[in-house]
Amino acid sequence: MVEAVMLWNEPNNLSHWDFHLDPDWRKFAAMVTAAVESIRRVNPALKIVLGGISPIDPKFMQLLRGYGVLDLVDVVAVHGFPLDWNHWSIHDWPKKIDEIREVTNKPIWVSEAGVSSFGAEEVQVFGIKRTAELLLPIVERVHWYSLFDLPAAWAATTRHKEAEGSAYYRHYYMGLFKEDGTPKLAASCFPAGLGICQWFHFEDPRLDSAIDWLNRLGVYHLRTGISWADSFRPGAQEWFDHQMKSLQQFSVTLTLCFTPEHLGEAKHYTSPPKFPSDFADFAAWAVARYAGGSKTETGTHPMESTTQAIGVNQLEGSLQAKP
Repeated sequence: MVEAVMLWNEPNNLSHWDFHLDPDWRKFAAMVTAAVESIRRVNPALKIVLGGISPIDPKFMQLLRGYGVLDLVDVVAVHGFPLDWNHWSIHDWPKKIDEIREVTNKPIWVSEAGVSSFGAEEVQVFGIKRTAELLLPIVERVHWYSLFDLPAAWAATTRHKEAEGSAYYRHYYMGLFKEDGTPKLAASCFPAGLGICQWFHFEDPRLDSAIDWLNRLGVYHLRTGISWADSFRPGAQEWFDHQMKSLQQFSVTLTLCFTPEHLGEAKHYTSPPKFPSDFADFAAWAVARYAGGSKTETGTHPMESTTQAIGVNQLEGSLQAKP
C-alpha cells in the first residue's frame, strides 16, 4: 500500500533541481503548492512528504517555510551520507535532526541514509549499525539507501561525475547486494525496523529479486518512485501498474520527480516545469491510480494523448540511480 507520497527529491541539490533557473526556489514552491492542492482533492487523507533535502540545511527549510510550503505538507525529510559525501561525523545524526526541528514542528523522516562499501564492506557494517542505533529511536521513518548496488553500465544521477573524483564511484557501492546479487556483509546484520530506499529503472529486471530480498530482510517500509519523465515512454503506465502492484505488500513512500524535457524550462530532468500545473496533474493522476484516491477526479493519465509522440531518446531522469 502507498502510505505517503513524496514531492520531488533533494530539491536543494543541483543534481535534482536546477536552482540556477530557480535561484530563490520560488518556482519549486509554486510547483509543490500546486501538487499538494491537486493531491488533496484526490485523496485528502494521504500523507504528503516534502522531498528529502541533501545537504541537511535548516536555512533551506526556513526559506520554504517562508513560502508557506511547510504549512501544506505533513512531513519533511532529510538525507545523509556522512561516511561518503557529507562533511560531518556519523555520530552527529541526532544533532542534524535537531537542526531541522528548530525550524519546523513537522515530523522528520530520514528518507535516505547510507554508507558505501567502496573502501571496505566492514565500513558499511559499522555504518548501518550506527545509523540504526542513532536514528530509529528519534525519527518515525529511516530508509536505508539502498538494497542493490548501482549497475556499472548505468550512470549515476549527478551533474559532477568525474569532477567528483572517487566520490562519484561511491554511488556504485551503496547497496546491501552487489550487482551480481551477492550479499555483502551488511546484509547479514540488517537492523530490525529499518526501511529501504530502492529506485527502479523503467522495466527494471531487478524488481522480483528486490521483493524476495526485502521479504527475507523483514523490510516493511519501502521508499521508491515513479518518474514523471518516464511517464511519456510507450508502455509507461503498464510498467508503473506492474511495479506498484508488485509492491503492494509493503508500506510505500512513493516519490514523484524528474521533469520531462519537453515540459521544462530547459531540456533537462532537473529543470523547473514551464507550468506547475503539469506536475500537479501528474501527481494527482499517480495518487488516484496508486494511492487509493478518487478516480472520478483524475481517472486518466493526463499525458495519454501525447505519450506516443515523445521519443524514448528524448527521455532523461529515469529512476535508475542515486537521486
